[in-house]
Amino acid sequence: MTDLNQLSAWQYHLPPELIASRPAAQRDASRLMVVERSTGTIRHSQIRDLPDILSSGDLLVFNNTQVLPARLFGYRTATGGKWEGLFVEAKSDGVWVLLGETRGRLQPGETLTIIPAESVRTISAEAGESDASGNLKNRFSSGERSLEVTLMEKQEDGSWLVSVRDDRSPFEILEEFGSLPLPPYMGRKLADADDRQRYQTHFASVPGAVAAPTAGLHFTPELLSDCRSRSISTTEVTLHVGIGTFRPVSVDRLSEHQMHYEWCQLPAQACEMVASAGAGSGRVIAVGTTSVRTLESVAVFQPQQRAKKLQPWQGQTNLFIQPGFQFQIIDGLLTNFHLPGSTLIVLVAALAGYELIMEAYQKAIENRYRFYSYGDAMLIV
Repeated sequence: MTDLNQLSAWQYHLPPELIASRPAAQRDASRLMVVERSTGTIRHSQIRDLPDILSSGDLLVFNNTQVLPARLFGYRTATGGKWEGLFVEAKSDGVWVLLGETRGRLQPGETLTIIPAESVRTISAEAGESDASGNLKNRFSSGERSLEVTLMEKQEDGSWLVSVRDDRSPFEILEEFGSLPLPPYMGRKLADADDRQRYQTHFASVPGAVAAPTAGLHFTPELLSDCRSRSISTTEVTLHVGIGTFRPVSVDRLSEHQMHYEWCQLPAQACEMVASAGAGSGRVIAVGTTSVRTLESVAVFQPQQRAKKLQPWQGQTNLFIQPGFQFQIIDGLLTNFHLPGSTLIVLVAALAGYELIMEAYQKAIENRYRFYSYGDAMLIV
């Protein structure tokens, strides 16, 4: 019998050519694998057929988080050595949390100079490189705008508290200097024009994420309109996808893994829509694992709630959903195909069952589905 607490149980071999480093030609052109829990059947369809697959009265719950241009580039002001990093959060006025990489050891009091991502792209193109490298200080025009930040304190997780010398909001500053933080498997550090349009859901409205809620990337206004014309309702929650999405599980046993906290919100309208679906014959279908974690986190935090009757809530969650978890809100899930050994594939199996999910992933590989953020999707009902 497979020990599901062992990380090794969640590994599978994925041919590299099945990793989707670029989006499909159209958002709703992706394939859709339909997995039925009650019968254990697996069939193949298309995302654009979703209105035919779902039923009148069903509720789709989307995550409306907006991905920040959180990827930053610059250099150590004193030496000119390249620095690359990621905006994590703004703690207070003028104080940010950043993750970063550079040669040598950074010291409190040291200054970093952040330059616009588009300038990095220009420097890279002129040097004939795929990304910026070498001494940026010598190759960056002193007449161009830059941002200086001063290192204050290194935290236990390796991130730095930094002082930012700019009176604008973090969102305004990131819009000028940052780039969308693409996952490493896409093979490029700088997002291009295609990424800026496609690595963001069309309904994204609440800035704060460092990665996209990728199941939502498949939806077009036309597809949503088709769903609503079939009396399939929609509502929105918010979960700002955090840095944990880029960090693999680094322990051998899942029971020892610590999830990072992420901010989420369940608004009153979503509570009403969930209750309405629960009162009828409709199913609550979470679009993406982040929507699952938001809904089920609130249910955990409100233990006295009656069936699918939640109260509005916002706060931090580090809920780790594993096999054995008792789902209280969702009846189904639309999700992409996830990395081996990730907490996301564990969550999916908690809903559908380990054997069925591993069979589905094997069939996806055999049928040449596209995997990960820009890949195809799976509907579990």
